[in-house]
Amino acid sequence: MPALLLLLSGCASIPEAVRELPAGAALELDDAPFYPQERYQCGPAALMTALTQSGADVALDNIVEKVYLPGKKGSLQVEMLAATRTEGRLPYVIDGTLSAIRNELESGRPVVVLQNLGVAAIPRWHYAVVVGIDADRGEVILRSGTDRRRITSTRTFLYTWRRGDYWAMVVLRPDELPATVNRERYYAAIAALEQTGRLEAAALAWRTAENRWPGDPVVLFGLGNVESALRNFAAAETIYLALLKLDGSLLVVRNNLALVLAEQGQFAAAINEIGTALERNDDPALEAELRDTERMILAMRAAGQ
Repeated sequence: MPALLLLLSGCASIPEAVRELPAGAALELDDAPFYPQERYQCGPAALMTALTQSGADVALDNIVEKVYLPGKKGSLQVEMLAATRTEGRLPYVIDGTLSAIRNELESGRPVVVLQNLGVAAIPRWHYAVVVGIDADRGEVILRSGTDRRRITSTRTFLYTWRRGDYWAMVVLRPDELPATVNRERYYAAIAALEQTGRLEAAALAWRTAENRWPGDPVVLFGLGNVESALRNFAAAETIYLALLKLDGSLLVVRNNLALVLAEQGQFAAAINEIGTALERNDDPALEAELRDTERMILAMRAAGQ
């Protein structure tokens, strides 16, 4: 199956990867749903397992339409990620390690992985879902193809996964974090969700991030922008003011604050804020945006008179 290979950090070698898991009881998500694939359609089938497990109410035909590319007889990772966002879920690419997979399984989340079941000269790309790991037996349990419970040795799994650059993703609800989170990667995932227009879901995700990293300027800025886009202008104003209290030099924040003040009819305060931003600005690239905001506020005031 053709795929856009995304490079991730992965296991240094197969022996090291096998040893990284501590011995212990087998872990398997017995209740993870199974969707047997049609010909070449392992991407939609694998994604359906992860989406359904997350609680998303979605039809297989809809996912096939969004993910499957007939001309390529397969699915690209970018389509897998994009289709997840359209369902109001957060696709998160995890670290390419067995321990990262096990951590997600312990949190109740199956892991979609990309494998190459062929050889370098003749690749055969395939999406499967890891639903279990048995470190003592050296086995990985997959929802794969037409097999609801395919058991493969850990070494074999790692060889096929390595050929896919150790790509793996989980599907998150907007109110949850991955088991092992990279802050910047998680923020980027929320921003990508926001860009699809799923503003309510993005707002919930930013609030989830704010609970985890209270006072983080990136989180506050993202949440303020989503609240503004949702026309929750008073909430956005409160967030922008909190940001400026942390750092009054954030002129983009002051620009956005001026807009939400104007949206609430507070034109004098809005003009004062954008005027302050213009006075303090020494960045030619930002000048045009600030001037546009100033003109917009003056036009809104004129229309309101």
